[in-house]
Parts: sequence; structure tokens; C-alpha cells
Amino acid sequence: MEARCAVETWTEFGFSGSSCASKIKFGSGTDVCLCTGSDEVYVFSTRERKLTAILQFPGPVSDLAESHDKQYLYVSCTSGVYCVNLPFLAPSTPADASFSPAELKISSEFLVVGEEGVLSLLLVGSVLLILSQRDTSWLLSLYKTPKQSQSSSYEMLSSFSLPLVSAVVHGDTEGRTEVRRRPALICVHSGDTKSPSTSSEATIADSHFCLEPVLFKLLFGIDAALAKSPVILCGLPDGRLCFLPLRLPGSRLQVLHSLEQPVVFVGASIVMETGPGHAQCLVAVGEQGRVVVMKTDKGGPEGGGNRAGFIEGCLPGPVVCGFVDKHHLYYSTGSDLLVLDLAEGSCRREGQEGDEETSSKTAAALQSPTSLNVCRVIALAAPAHNTAGEAQLLGLSVRGQLQRIVLPVGRKDAGLSNLPSTQVGRSVRDLLSAIGDVCERASVLKAAIKSKNQILRHLNQVLNVSFLLIASTNTEEHLPMQEKQIRCHATSRWSRLLQEDSLNLTCILDNSSPYVLERGWTLSVTVFPLSYSSSAGGESSSTSFSFPFHNLRPGGTFEITLPIAAAGDASFPMRVSCSLIFSLSSLLGEEETNLPGLQSSCISLPLNTLTVDWLHALQVNSPTTHTVNKDAASRSSNFPTDGIQAFLRSHRARCTGRGEAGGEGASNAEREQYSASVRVSSELIRDTLVLKSTDLDLQGPNVAPQNLCLSLLDWLFSEGAGGVKMGHQRDKIVLSSSVVTARGPNGESVKLTAKEVNVGEETMGKKESLSTIEVQVESSSVAAVCGLHHAVLCRVQALLQSAPERAASTKRVQSLGLRQALQRAERLLQQIQQSRVSGAFGVGVSTGQMTRSLLSVYRELRENPLLII
Repeated sequence: MEARCAVETWTEFGFSGSSCASKIKFGSGTDVCLCTGSDEVYVFSTRERKLTAILQFPGPVSDLAESHDKQYLYVSCTSGVYCVNLPFLAPSTPADASFSPAELKISSEFLVVGEEGVLSLLLVGSVLLILSQRDTSWLLSLYKTPKQSQSSSYEMLSSFSLPLVSAVVHGDTEGRTEVRRRPALICVHSGDTKSPSTSSEATIADSHFCLEPVLFKLLFGIDAALAKSPVILCGLPDGRLCFLPLRLPGSRLQVLHSLEQPVVFVGASIVMETGPGHAQCLVAVGEQGRVVVMKTDKGGPEGGGNRAGFIEGCLPGPVVCGFVDKHHLYYSTGSDLLVLDLAEGSCRREGQEGDEETSSKTAAALQSPTSLNVCRVIALAAPAHNTAGEAQLLGLSVRGQLQRIVLPVGRKDAGLSNLPSTQVGRSVRDLLSAIGDVCERASVLKAAIKSKNQILRHLNQVLNVSFLLIASTNTEEHLPMQEKQIRCHATSRWSRLLQEDSLNLTCILDNSSPYVLERGWTLSVTVFPLSYSSSAGGESSSTSFSFPFHNLRPGGTFEITLPIAAAGDASFPMRVSCSLIFSLSSLLGEEETNLPGLQSSCISLPLNTLTVDWLHALQVNSPTTHTVNKDAASRSSNFPTDGIQAFLRSHRARCTGRGEAGGEGASNAEREQYSASVRVSSELIRDTLVLKSTDLDLQGPNVAPQNLCLSLLDWLFSEGAGGVKMGHQRDKIVLSSSVVTARGPNGESVKLTAKEVNVGEETMGKKESLSTIEVQVESSSVAAVCGLHHAVLCRVQALLQSAPERAASTKRVQSLGLRQALQRAERLLQQIQQSRVSGAFGVGVSTGQMTRSLLSVYRELRENPLLII
């Protein structure tokens, strides 16, 4: 059901309040005091419709309470309870009222009770009750207030404790937000007790209620009823509803009921117009909408006496705040303000209805609240009725707006045709105001739904990409890199900056999947050498790079360039590990990215691993330059800066070419040359390289050996081994001979030679031979020879995976070579053992001699005659 109400905004404070700490309290005269959980208390004049004072306290304010004579205001904050004289806040002259509100800083001289953790206050006569939360218990303290309320001589009368239990509510957010919910604290008087106020209504004062004597006795016991003791009722955040008789000797805190969810509001209602003005029921409302109505059931089981009945129901929640008048419960869900008629189904005709039928009607009435179409209300003040019979509520919105909400009493039966013109106009304004509230709420909900849909769509894309990469990682051994839908490949090239050479790697992320890589993704590249030099301290260090990107669509690429080695660095081969990292904070908006622990939340998905070896790091010399001496290599590293230097350098190179034989002899005399070789059968090269890349099918096995040598060398430099290719330097390489000279990353000159070698052996009077292509690596640097030999072997190993099976005749030649290799290995093993024994006992062998002996063994091992067929 819906009803029309008028909403008038009196003022806007410009803050964002919290339902756990916001409260509205009527002060002296027409003043209203408000707290929102901050360290300020606002005093607003309802008569002048303006803010008159702002009280600044040392800490966040948790609760407000006023004295019975409306002269003093008690305020609780982190350091204790303060007492402020309300008339002192009023302007002394009318001229003062025209200025801006007075800002008063409350100092420690207003502190009357120093106690930490105070959450709720209540004043009963001359007794001030303070409810605070400790580490393991709830503590209810009673203090005697002096006649001069601002005096610091507040005497503690007694204190009561109750063990603290954890909250059992669903979706409780107090632990995450670190905002403590204020317990509900009221005082219930028996109907035959003289009230502490001059009013005779059920609502004696704010948070004070007069209850029907029979119900009072049934709920709190006959001792409390005979002693005419006020009873303190506490609704705790753990769901317990506890009570304490004040004037009963030996009393203690007892549990009356449990809602199993934080108690938001406790009050008394249903006052008969013809009765003495006592409330006939107690109402407690939980945060998730659970409500319990406690009332007197006439006639117990089998015709017995009266008993206390507990009627439970569930309201549309969650409940943010609430208040009651004589017949109605008003509560806000944050998105709407609703009213519930408690008198409906509770009053029965004499002798016509039983208590069970009345209870069932009350439970049914709890399921049908009426919407007032007012949204975002987080605090309500005590409702009042004007002379026209209208119920008026004072509410505080989440935006800090103080609103007056007017609800006609006869809203169910009244029609517009019977109303005067002034009320018709006001009803139209009410309708427009309600429409505006609904439109605003719908707009906010629409924006929230759109944002959630975008987050879900983005999350769906992330999950699809994650499953795709995880599946490809699990099948990495059987899935070639070219078939992965999201992968990285790279190109290596040398560059020169500020007279320094460096090897750069251009890494390309290729998205061949059907999914879009949106915001939040980062390409992470980690480079670490598989070997390390002795100058590095015996440790291999890695370097990581991160490159954020967004909106990489299917078929798109993302290219980055990073340095991996400087000139003179020989830490090759290098492993380049690529992975995708997604930050979970990118799924949420900017206002939610500051949540604790969210900044470091991310997922890492591996892509593939690239390898940069010595062949990738070579700088191939010009085809006209075939010298391998160090002087020529060092001269080729210095690029000409003008035409004269270029001319002199080219002339010197031609002169060196004429005396090539003499130059090489001199170079070899100066530095010792090391070499390593790899032999591959001509048939394997012909089947896997030549016939598949050229139009030589008609020549069959008669391909010239020179073509095979060039094809093998060209394949070594062009093959993207390890997912890495050579850059623009590869386009400049035009192989006109089977000899390639280059400069390694360590600055040393190297030479790669491909030539035809017949491998064979005469057994049993029959000679068997096989045509092979031998690739020989030569250099004066052992590191260069080892690195290039390893790179060539890795490429040939990849070539074998695509080669067809060979016949048995070639296997015989391989077995012959294997027998020779085993005999040679036995001889080298004996030489190694002899060197180690002589070195251990120091028998006529120096360290230099042992090093040269081991180096000669290493060179023979590098010259492995095993044939790859």
C-alpha cells in the first residue's frame, strides 16, 4: 500500500551521515539537536528554521540525552560524557540571531563522567545511565546527578555487566567498517506509577514509556511491579533484549528475548483513546526486519490466567531507524519510509474473538506496511500531532537534509473531492514531491544496476581469459607456441644511444582469442640469464618490467621494447618470461578502490617463455669483411661519423683483404683460436629445409652442396628459435658464401663456417660413407664458442622434431660414429681423473698445467664427432 505525505526540507547540513550514529533529539523550546557520528552536534531552531549553534567535541559523538527540564544536554563521545547548558546556546539578543551559527568548542571543563567506550545514554529522574562496550562485556553504569548538572561531582551508584557475544546477523557490516552500532536504551514505567513528567500520555518523554500494569508485571516480574520500579530495557547489537529493574535490591541484567540480529529500535504503542493512556504492547525491531510485539494474552492455556504473548513477524528490510506513536510504527529502510498500523488486529471486541485469532491478525498486519514514498531517511524524531490531526515526523536524510514529513491521519478514507482547495493544492504538491523522490531513487538504482552490469561483463571477460590461459598452460608440452591464442613473440636488434651499444628486445603481445583485454591488464616481462659470469659475484639476477594496457581487441597486438643486455655482456642465453597480471581493483569504481587489502589483490597468468641466445645477439659483419682478428672487429664497432672516416675505414679493410692470409696468421700467433662443430646429414637438411622452402623438388637428391651450406646458415639466422627472431639486421644479411663473420655480445670476433664433409668407415672390406654438412664455430673467446655451439645445437634439436624417420643404413653409420665417440670419451675420462688426482696430491702438477689440461679436454668434448641424421 502507498500513502501521500508532504515533505518539507528545512535545511541541509552538507554532510553524509551514518545510520549507526545519527540521532535527532528535541531540546529546550523549539530547538532540535542532531548528531551524525562526527565530533559535532548541531542545534537547529524549528521556529526560525535556521541553524543556531554548532558544538565541537573532542571526539566522535555517539549519543545525546536531555534532562527532564530540557535545560541540559548530555553528550557522549570517546573520552566520556559532557554536560552542556542549552539556554546558554540561545542568542542573547535578536540581533545575534541574524548572524551565522555560533561555533562553540567544548573543552574538558564540561566533562562530567570520564569513561571510555560510551555508546548510549539515558536519564531517569536524577540517575544518569551510561551503557558502554568493553573488550569482553557490556557495562551499564548508574551515576547520581547533582542539583547543579554541570558540577563535576557525579557519584557512581552501581554498575552491571553482561558478557559480550559475537553478532549473529546476516550481512553484518560493523566489523568491516569499524563503526559501532548504538544500542537501543529506553525506560519503561508501570501504569500505576506516578510518572516523572507532567504528561500523562504513554510516551512520557523521549525514550520513556508507560506500560499497562498487567503487561508490566508479566514481563518484568511481580517484584518489580510491587516495588513500582522503573525498568531499563536494552536492545544490544548482538540481538539480545535485556532488562534491569532500577529500584529492586539485588537486581541484575536479564535477557528478555533475542531477535538474533542487531536491535535497531525498542518502544511502546497501542494506546486506547478511552483508557488511562497506558501502552498495551512493547515493540522491538531488528536490523534485517525481524519484529516482535509483546502484549497481554487474556486467558492462558486451558482457561488459565493472563500471560505475556510474543508475536513475531518480519518486515520488509533492512531497517535503518524507527519510532512509534500511539498506534503506528514508522521505520525507514534507507530506500523508503514505511508506516505500520499496530492497532490493526490488536483490538478485539469483547467476547467475540479469542487471543489466537487476535495474534494471527496482528502477525498478518505486520506483513502489510504502507509506503510513504520518502527515501534516504537515516534518523527519525518522536512524531507529533498538530491541531489538524496530522502526524508530523522529523527526519534526517543520508545527504544531511533535515526534513519535516507530514502524514494525514485519514489517508485511507479521505478523497480529493471532499477536500478544500488549499488541501487539494497541497496534495498535488505532495504527489509531485513523491514522484520526484521516486524518480531520483529510480535514477540512482538505474545507475547502480548499469555499473554492476559493466562490472559483471568485465569480470566475465577476465574469467574467460583466465580459463583460456590456464588450459593452454596445462597443455603447454603438446601445444606449439604458434597455436596459442594469446602469446608473446619477440625480435632482437642492436641499437646505439649516447655512444653505447645495447641489445633491445621488442616483445609483441598477440591476442588471437575472441575476448577483449580491457582495463586492468598488465603485461609483465621478467628477464633472467641462464648463466652468470664470475664478475657478477656468482649470482644470477633477474629484471622485471610491467606495461599496463587496455582495450586489446581480438586480432590486435601490443608492442613494447626493453633493453636486455649492454655491449660486453656475455650472460647468454637469457630466459624471458611473459605473463599477464590483472588487478581486481580495476573492477570497482574509484570510491571503492581504497578498501583495505584491495590494492594488492591481483591474479597472474603465465603466457609463454622466450629464449635469447648467442645467435640472436650476434652483429653480423658486412659480406666483404671476412677477417676475424680483434682489431678489425673493434674497428667495425665504431660507426663512421663523417665521409672521410668512412673512406679511410673502407680503404683499410680492402688492404686487409689483400693480405688476408698474413693477417690471419699474425692473429692466430697472438691469440689462440677455439672451435666447436656440429655435423648434420645432407639428407636431413635437404628434406626439412631446402625442399620445403624452395622450388627444388625436381632436382631431388642432386642439390648442390653449396646450396645446402647456404640454406643451413640462412636457416640458423632466420629461424625464430625460442620465439625470438633477429631484427632489421637479419634483412641486411645476404649470404654469398658459406662463411659468416660477426661480433659477439662480448665484443669478440666469431666465424661460422658451413662445409660438406663425408663421414664413413671401412668395415669388413666394405666402405660406408654419408654426406654431411659441418657447421664450425671459431673464436678466440671460449665463452663465444660455447654459447654459439649451444645455440646451434638447440636449433638442430628443433629441426629433428620435424624430420622424417631415416633408413637402417644411415643408422649403421651413426652406430659406427657412436663407437668411436665412446672410445674417445673413455680416454678423456682417464685424462680428467689423472689431472684431478695429481692436483689433489700436488705431484709435479701446477695449477696452470692442470687448467690447460682440463681446457684441452673441454675442447675435445666440444668437437663432438657425433652425426645428427
